[in-house]
Amino acid sequence: MGRAADAWLTHLDVERGMSPNTLAAYRRDLARWTGFLATQAVDRPEDVTPAHVAEFLARLREGDDTHGPLAASSAARTLVAVRGLHRFLALEGVLDADPSRDVAPPRTPDRLPKAISVDEVERLLEAASLGDTPTSLRDRALLEVLYGTGARISEAVGLDVDDLDTDEGVVRLRGKGGKERIVPLGSYASRALEAWTVRARPQLARRGRGTPAVFLGVRGARMSRQSAWAALRESAERAGLQGHLSPHTLRHSFATHLLEGGADVRVVQELLGHASVTTTQIYTRVTVQQLREVYAQSHPRAR
Repeated sequence: MGRAADAWLTHLDVERGMSPNTLAAYRRDLARWTGFLATQAVDRPEDVTPAHVAEFLARLREGDDTHGPLAASSAARTLVAVRGLHRFLALEGVLDADPSRDVAPPRTPDRLPKAISVDEVERLLEAASLGDTPTSLRDRALLEVLYGTGARISEAVGLDVDDLDTDEGVVRLRGKGGKERIVPLGSYASRALEAWTVRARPQLARRGRGTPAVFLGVRGARMSRQSAWAALRESAERAGLQGHLSPHTLRHSFATHLLEGGADVRVVQELLGHASVTTTQIYTRVTVQQLREVYAQSHPRAR
């Protein structure tokens, strides 16, 4: 099973161009799957049955001696890796049939993306730029880019200087599967980036060995995702924003505020780098929900 899993992951890496983060997640999921199979004395893909897959899914939801129970969404994601592996083996002729094909994933709660208001975004951005230190200028530029472009955190910290075109006011983002897209920066993000790259980035760059990265850590190397998360958390605390905020919160807010402003869902799809408009359409439900709330509060015959 281990060799089969490695073959599928290599296929995803080389032929499908999946991101390192996705591959790492699949590798963890498959390690749990093969570990479960080992407890069932199953070591060959052809010995896996639908009953094994169903039992594994039940263990994911209920937990076992080494792992706690998973939420429906996490269990469904793990099952995606299992089904992908066995579908690949069936297509390659290693298996006569896919044993995971008829095992349905658990139903996940119908959650709307979390977004914060424009006022809360402004408070967050102001809190990021308290002081005039290199790190405060960097953090303001980072958060402006996250909200101004809808970039994923990996796309933002992966930016190189050559990806910025401040004259045209655009940035080149590298998304999932290595796909590139050009996204407008906006005047606020452009000014924050200029302040960071001209006034502060050279100070941190001198501490490192030379890197093309736009965002640098205190030692002069490319800023890590963990450091970017920390910058957001610290800014949120200073802004007095309650609840869990993540870099994806700014991405959700970017999409929601565009749609509330009248942007076409297809345009938002391109800006976010979604392969399917179906993924983007969930944001339209956020605005519909807000419309319902306003209607319920304002219309004389709503209640």
